[in-house]
Amino acid sequence: APPTSTPPPPTPNVFLYAHGTTFPNLDPAKSFSNDSVVMSNCYETLTFYNPPGSAELLSPNLATSWESNAEATEWVFHIRQGITFHDGSPLNAAAVKAAIEKTMEIGIGAAYIWGPVEEIEAVDDDTVKFKLSYAAPLDLVASSGYGAWIYNVKTYNEKGSDWFEQGNCDGTGPYMIESYERGARLVMTRNENYWGGWRPGQFDKIVFDIHEDNVVLQQMIEAGTADFTYGVPPDNLPALAARQDLVVYTNPSFMNLVGLLNVKKPPLDNKLVRQALSYSVPYDQFLKGVMGTRAVQARGVIPAGMWGHGEDLFQYGYDLDKARDLLAQAGYANGGFSLLYTFATGDMDEQQLGELWKAELAKLGIDMEVRPMNWEAQWDLGKSDPLKAQDVFVMYWWPDYVSPYSWLFGMFHSEESILFNLSYYYNPAFDQLIDEANTLAGSDRATATQKFIQAQQMLLDDAVVVCFYDVVNIHLARADIKGYQDNPAYPHVVFVYKLTRQ
Repeated sequence: APPTSTPPPPTPNVFLYAHGTTFPNLDPAKSFSNDSVVMSNCYETLTFYNPPGSAELLSPNLATSWESNAEATEWVFHIRQGITFHDGSPLNAAAVKAAIEKTMEIGIGAAYIWGPVEEIEAVDDDTVKFKLSYAAPLDLVASSGYGAWIYNVKTYNEKGSDWFEQGNCDGTGPYMIESYERGARLVMTRNENYWGGWRPGQFDKIVFDIHEDNVVLQQMIEAGTADFTYGVPPDNLPALAARQDLVVYTNPSFMNLVGLLNVKKPPLDNKLVRQALSYSVPYDQFLKGVMGTRAVQARGVIPAGMWGHGEDLFQYGYDLDKARDLLAQAGYANGGFSLLYTFATGDMDEQQLGELWKAELAKLGIDMEVRPMNWEAQWDLGKSDPLKAQDVFVMYWWPDYVSPYSWLFGMFHSEESILFNLSYYYNPAFDQLIDEANTLAGSDRATATQKFIQAQQMLLDDAVVVCFYDVVNIHLARADIKGYQDNPAYPHVVFVYKLTRQ
């Protein structure tokens, strides 16, 4: 009989993500950066924050259901049964408790999200109970793309943080890290025992190719050597969108650009002057001329598409006559003062916005210095004496877990020593309103939403901040990749398990 030949092994179905930045931290307890694109494929959270437009805010993940008491100070999560970690050991209530306690104990990165937690109890194999020291939306906290990963603490204790940092993982997710060349390439392979099961057409491997040159990212997606990327040169987007073999996904993000106005330093200690400044920004000119499809003018501090966003909030527009009138009422009919605008060195968008705004202010007799500073220096100046600090502090904000409190507490709650309240705003009524809203976020989200919107109206009335624009997420994929949905709660993350190549 003729010898029988063995058929060649099938070629693995590989998804290649051309990624513009390196991964600083692959330890699931500490990861708080761009590494979330890797983390999200090997680890999972108890709950999942759904993309804007979904029927529900959250959906089950490692927890199948959850409930809290009326005060939102006690939470119970019911853990999905029959799940194992990558090393084969079982995921149960004790393992969930161990992972969250370990993250809290290490206390790095986003660990503070668990701040309200006083005690965690594994009631039985599939029930975890949390007791909080104050009311908090723990279901939202548990969906965070940072600091909420459930990992195998037994492995963590045996092998240590360095083992994870070298490119190893032990989670419950659909993929595991196979190899890692720091700063160059990371390869993941599928977890055959994944609890969700596998269907034909899903990807066997994920490859992250790291290239900091955005022209290289564009060449890879055009040539078809990459399946997915973001951050290509903005001027080239129209030509890329016209191609049949590519899809350009444009969606709201939960990131925005703000200008925090120094309310302590004359003349910006006068509300009329701050309102005048808010009317002097050439919003449309900048957005149409510079940003194109990459941004939309903000309405309030909370970005569009997110809960707590106020669709009907007042929006300042460009109106130099109104600005002149307000300046005259404030006693500055001919301007006659100078301002300092600080921004992060190298950010062309922040720089061009400053230059355009400077030109408009000159028409009002106001001189504005547009000063680039490296982030640490800009922030140090901001945290110094407000009377000697900048007048306008320009920066981006995005959340850790998706709550309006992240913005409103982070940037505007009264602070003894300044961290991010770089307007130096002090308003006890505002503080009380957002603190109440936050405690209701777990038990009565509708009322919490109304209070968060009311708080934003206060900021607009007081002209504490110029809400420049909400950043738009732009991602590029090959046209044969099906099932991708952008989720701004997990920035730039591709949940590859949900994809197929057609």
